[in-house]
Amino acid sequence: MCGIVGVLTRRGDLWRSTLESMTATLSHRGPDSNGVWIDSEAGCGLGNTRLSILDLSADGYQPMASASGRYVITFNGEIYNFLELRRELEALGQSFHGGSDTEVVLAAVERWGVEPAVRRFNGMFALSLWDRRDRVLYIARDRLGEKPLYYTVVGGVFLCGSELKALRKHPAFRAEPDRDALALFMRYSYIVEPYTIYRGVHKLPPGMILSICLGENGEPRLSSPIQYWSAGQAAEKGMAEPFSGSEAQALEELEALLSDAVRLRMLADVPLGVLFSGGIDSSIIVALMQAQGTRAVKTFSLGFSDNGYNEAPQAKLVARHLGTDHTELYVSGKDAAQVIEQMPALFDEPFADYSQVPTYLVAKLARRDVTVTLTGEGGDELFGGYDRYLAVNALWQALGWMPTRMRAALGSFVARVGPERWDRALGAPLNRLLPSRRRQVRLGEKLHKLAEVMEAPSRDVLYAGLLSHWQDPRVVVVDGREPPSVLNDGAQGPRLPDWLALKMYLDLVSYLPGDILTKVDRATMGVSLEGRMPFLDHRVVEFTWRLPLTMKIRDGVSKYLLRRLLYKYVPPKLMERPKMGFGAPVGAWLRGSMREWAEELLKESRLRADGLLNPEPIRQKWREHLAGERNWQYQLWTVLMFQAWRERWL
Repeated sequence: MCGIVGVLTRRGDLWRSTLESMTATLSHRGPDSNGVWIDSEAGCGLGNTRLSILDLSADGYQPMASASGRYVITFNGEIYNFLELRRELEALGQSFHGGSDTEVVLAAVERWGVEPAVRRFNGMFALSLWDRRDRVLYIARDRLGEKPLYYTVVGGVFLCGSELKALRKHPAFRAEPDRDALALFMRYSYIVEPYTIYRGVHKLPPGMILSICLGENGEPRLSSPIQYWSAGQAAEKGMAEPFSGSEAQALEELEALLSDAVRLRMLADVPLGVLFSGGIDSSIIVALMQAQGTRAVKTFSLGFSDNGYNEAPQAKLVARHLGTDHTELYVSGKDAAQVIEQMPALFDEPFADYSQVPTYLVAKLARRDVTVTLTGEGGDELFGGYDRYLAVNALWQALGWMPTRMRAALGSFVARVGPERWDRALGAPLNRLLPSRRRQVRLGEKLHKLAEVMEAPSRDVLYAGLLSHWQDPRVVVVDGREPPSVLNDGAQGPRLPDWLALKMYLDLVSYLPGDILTKVDRATMGVSLEGRMPFLDHRVVEFTWRLPLTMKIRDGVSKYLLRRLLYKYVPPKLMERPKMGFGAPVGAWLRGSMREWAEELLKESRLRADGLLNPEPIRQKWREHLAGERNWQYQLWTVLMFQAWRERWL
């Protein structure tokens, strides 16, 4: 794992000190070594900070040149099938000096060309590759967006890097907030690709290759991006050519694919473990690791005193059954408050998934013992694991017939009763009657969220409302208008025959890379820990799109085929519990241990700073939250994380 930097500018405009300064900002991503390389004649510079995982020797140092010297690369990530590619290249006469996957990447590019080589890679990666002969800079990103890559052209300079803080170090960079991107953030709690918080700065979309050269006037010229892999095409093809075997055959093929994905991701020259919730996804990863390894897998879990968020007891039971070497840590609101001020520096742009705090803390816990972790990200998007997939259909069937005014009145009634009172009055009695798997966690919080969208005129609007933190970001962002994205522009997505399949696809290409993978990357790399995700092996992704929906969701139960696979290793009774999600009791923290911090950031004078936000609706929600009238934790956390970011970076 590494941090990477690339610069392309006019000859004579590239300074080593600037490149070194940009690279140094990424030292947390690669504390083991760092280096820069400059082609002063062409105006190209590359920087790299390295976290040594494979080939810990100097043979793996970057930036690295190819055998012929034509190509120079700075590379972040892992190519899991590099040994297979190496053997193929050796059969063609290629020799190697070291044992790193970076050397294989360069040899593959020399032999097959940039795009054909990248198509062969099974991995997570972001790279910047300089072709010295043709004077072209290539940047590329993995298929699902596991590794980040930002770029911009400003002041006649092309800049790219793993994190925005590296780009900011270049003197040409302009930190101008984008109000429209801020509106996206206020709705979703993250900024949807390809946008960033800065005007003119972009995220390279997953599965893309972009080439850059200098024009005759010395200005950087960007090519049309090449999409070497498309999640939309994988979804369309999978549903057009569905799996025709039996359920038993599907289970067998899924186990084989996931087992191989796990095997490839266990390859490392350093200790590895698992960030473990005890849920279906991470439990499958641990079970498949245990089946292939000779030692007990190291597992790491986080717990809270609030039972509505505490997954630690479940994780401990499953870990004991699987025989892992298990470590758990309980954290309080005070513990979280002590790290909250690190979040703006860690995430670089506004980011408000409140599980960012526990994810960082469990990564920090794991880093004491391991350098690589496997995680279960991707299982929800691929196998219909989010509660909202089923809830929206059920809600629309139950409420869609009502006149809008009646639904509005019902929503108003629900909102007038505090979430804790709903939990006591309805949640507890209901859960005594329901089987363990269907019991409701944080029912009052869910009812309050539903109350916000009761007036939705259609199922799609209802669903979009449940995804939204602020239902109308224009209320809070001054002159902010949400730009088109895959989430609000139907023309950007594939044509899928099923409503539920489309929602799963949208999560795969928006929520997964924009929120989940961003969170895991920054939290793990913030403590110099590598995170690997077997579910995001593109072979697994392509296979899941061939499965009929009845193998994903059946009789109101999500992850049907995954459950069948897990039950080969873990008794069903250990998994019979409602989905909780990896969150934190932020609503209570804002009234307690984090109140002073929040109160400062939500002062009217600070909200008005820069003229970006409208204080009135924010202050109103803060008053209602403190009084216990409503649980506005999602809306408030989004504003708070923007405010904390603004004060750190603007």
